[in-house]
Amino acid sequence: MQQPAPPLADIAAAIRRERERAGISITELARRAGLAKSTLSQLESGTGNPSIETLWSLGVALGVPFSRLVEPPPTRVQVIRAGEGPRLQAEEAAVLVKLLSAGSARTRRDLYVMELEPGQPREAAAHIPGSIEHMVIGAGRVKAGPVGDEVELGPGDYVTFPGDVAHHYEALEASWLILIMEHI
Repeated sequence: MQQPAPPLADIAAAIRRERERAGISITELARRAGLAKSTLSQLESGTGNPSIETLWSLGVALGVPFSRLVEPPPTRVQVIRAGEGPRLQAEEAAVLVKLLSAGSARTRRDLYVMELEPGQPREAAAHIPGSIEHMVIGAGRVKAGPVGDEVELGPGDYVTFPGDVAHHYEALEASWLILIMEHI
């Protein structure tokens, strides 16, 4: 899965902004997120290359949606062409995530395209409280849902489940889907 590099400067600025907004030190945020202080320092300086899991952990520790840490600066008209735009890689699974649209304080929803390859499933930790995931499968077959309550899905199928509990994504074949993360 070839991918453009994530926007490291934007991610670094967002982590620092949200940490300062929360009024906590790098040491405290690293502790809450289960990261080494040196790793967090590298991320805030723009020299680290965070995985999806690392950014989700930081979002949970900061009490903010994942999108708040990866969203690009806003523009009046935004177009993301198929195959373009920064994508983030999962640590152990062949999963790429691209944020298409981050919600605002009023909408509290984020829109992603997710690409999955068969092999290692992605075991996702619980997101911030009140998170709900909505998925529509565009192509392929995917097994997804809360751990122990997964369902198999094919093209055009829709599923929704709580995102604030541990959950699982597994590509049964090369797949892509649209994910809407709702934050209540």
